[in-house]
Amino acid sequence: MSLCEHFGRCGGCTYLDIPYKEELILKETALKECLGKYGHLVQSLKPSPVIEGYRNKMELAFGDESKEGRLALGMRKKRNFYEVATPLHCVLIPDDYKRIIEYVLGYFRESGEAFFHRKRHIGALRHLVMRRGEFTGEILLNLSTTSTLQTPLEPLIQGLIQLPLNGKIMGFLHSINDGVADAVKNENVKCLWGQDFYHEEICGLRFKVAAHAFFQTNSAGAEVLYDVVKDYVGTDGKVAYDLYCGTGTITQVLSPLFKKVIGIELVEDAIHSAKDNAKLNNITNCEFYAGDVMDVLKNLPALDKPDVVVVDPPRDGLHPKALPQISALAAPELIYVACKPKSLARDLILLTEAGYTLIKIDAVDMFPRTPHVEAVALLRQEIRRSS
Repeated sequence: MSLCEHFGRCGGCTYLDIPYKEELILKETALKECLGKYGHLVQSLKPSPVIEGYRNKMELAFGDESKEGRLALGMRKKRNFYEVATPLHCVLIPDDYKRIIEYVLGYFRESGEAFFHRKRHIGALRHLVMRRGEFTGEILLNLSTTSTLQTPLEPLIQGLIQLPLNGKIMGFLHSINDGVADAVKNENVKCLWGQDFYHEEICGLRFKVAAHAFFQTNSAGAEVLYDVVKDYVGTDGKVAYDLYCGTGTITQVLSPLFKKVIGIELVEDAIHSAKDNAKLNNITNCEFYAGDVMDVLKNLPALDKPDVVVVDPPRDGLHPKALPQISALAAPELIYVACKPKSLARDLILLTEAGYTLIKIDAVDMFPRTPHVEAVALLRQEIRRSS
């Protein structure tokens, strides 16, 4: 019997009804098929250290349980534009999140506040974003509404911070979004209580994570992932690049192995966090640049040409214009971290055409009970740069 009454309807889980070992076999087979001619180079699919309650970030939508039904807060049901499944028994999220969801939902049900209707464009409640440090217990909440919100938020905040939780709420943010798109925006955000960030500890390092900065969803799995990246670094070099570096996690994990590591990320808030993190960890050999990878690469000094390039791009993979620039760096080693293997398969074709040889691929199950895996590919450039 399923552990969740919404299994098969909310779209969050796919493999909840089979043993985890069987799930891993199915995922590894699917990964090899997805990678096509590169599939035989998959060495392993490393399991997640935890398979329940691992999600440290959740973006939940307000809606109704059924047409014109009660207010709900959770995941949108599959093949349904409006209805929402409230995940009070979800196996993917920690117990603290369930208590928070239940309290927020009860508060707004009692107030009578309506959710933002995506077709009629009326109502106020849009999303609740919850972020948590798995190893610190710090929790950050962000409520997204339209400017028509009538219900006062101060009683809600006071009730939340008094909840009996395993962790601790460190901040409550309020985002105002009057647009029609169903998206959480990093605009018009106010910190109504506490701080606008939380901390997480990974691989012996401490990281400050801003409200909208990217961070791996599975903290325990991230440690496995970063160990794979470190094991792949085989060049005794001076400089490494970490492209699409987010809050600088990989950058700092690699810092003991190089004289200098350069991180590049488009999101400025993430770069601010990365710089703060380096100071927090007393790391002095990391440099961070905010901007488009293509633009920043053009302006880096020739002396900073990399011995190793790590790329951890968004789900759609490397931008077609960025890929030639990355190949032109001619780093002896390139490590590609992919959250979408289909994008990796496409980019591998172009990277091998540019002179790289694919050595091996290892995968990490960062998303247990879902069909997704993270893959790490090691490529080597046989033609060395002239000194």
